Amino acid sequence: VQLQASGGGLVQAGDSLSLSCTVSGRIQSDAPIGWFRQTPGKEREFVAGIAWSGLSRYFSDSVKGRFTISRDNAKNTVYLQMNSLKPEDTAVYYCGLTRMKDSYYWSDRRYYTYWGQGTLVTVSS
Repeated sequence: VQLQASGGGLVQAGDSLSLSCTVSGRIQSDAPIGWFRQTPGKEREFVAGIAWSGLSRYFSDSVKGRFTISRDNAKNTVYLQMNSLKPEDTAVYYCGLTRMKDSYYWSDRRYYTYWGQGTLVTVSS
């Protein structure tokens, strides 16, 4: 299984940006996908997750109301739409695949089996 994250870039505060995570390989049906972010010297933190069916979605408090997550099963792609971006959203964003179908586990990076390479998002003030 391989994950390819893309869509990062430099934007100004208040702008929007959409990230994509394309999954290839032998995918377990209904394997959830999560987005995490990481800044230098800090641990990778959970941002959002979605069941492959799309029926369940979960967000961290820091992005709730500003970010949305969706998927296109035909393209094996998960999208993270980021609105009202803030300088503190600046980070490398990673997508990961977990076999834990219960959203209770999605915020814990230890339960993720595969990761994408990361895409840098920079929000200027």
